[in-house]
Amino acid sequence: MAERQEGLAQVLFGKQIHALAEAEAAVLRKIDRQEPISQDANRVIAAQASLGDRLADKVASVGGSWGFIASFSVILLGWMVLNSDVLGRWGIAFDPYPYIFLNLMLSTLAAIQAPVIMMSQNRQADKDRLAAQLDYQVNLRTEIEILRIQAKLDDAILTRLDQILDRLEPRAED
Repeated sequence: MAERQEGLAQVLFGKQIHALAEAEAAVLRKIDRQEPISQDANRVIAAQASLGDRLADKVASVGGSWGFIASFSVILLGWMVLNSDVLGRWGIAFDPYPYIFLNLMLSTLAAIQAPVIMMSQNRQADKDRLAAQLDYQVNLRTEIEILRIQAKLDDAILTRLDQILDRLEPRAED
């Protein structure tokens, strides 16, 4: 099998097998085993995702939505109305204006949410890199297969032309 792959590397890439890039070597192995090369980047990333990765993605999807903004705005408005008007009339407001406790909670939320969103963005960048690598492998395999088909067609055409010329040559002598 190693000798066959070495021969394929030389024929397809014009290089020794040890000189191939990882993507080229992966394509070569798939060609040798006659396996399909395409993969879904989302499935590959999902299979590798840890619980923390999935949690970061969920927090980022919720925290970066209009639903979150709307519901959080309602909560903030409710907090202010409750502490200014409702509880303030009875003198039992637990966080009166300037809402120091609310500011503390918002700062804490921002301090936690920002790195989690960054983790999710890093995972998206990893997914994009993986998708680009998988696309490259598919494109490389496609190019190789097209070149192989083209070579077969060229051989078939040359063989057919040789047959036609062989038929025509005896008549030219007559």
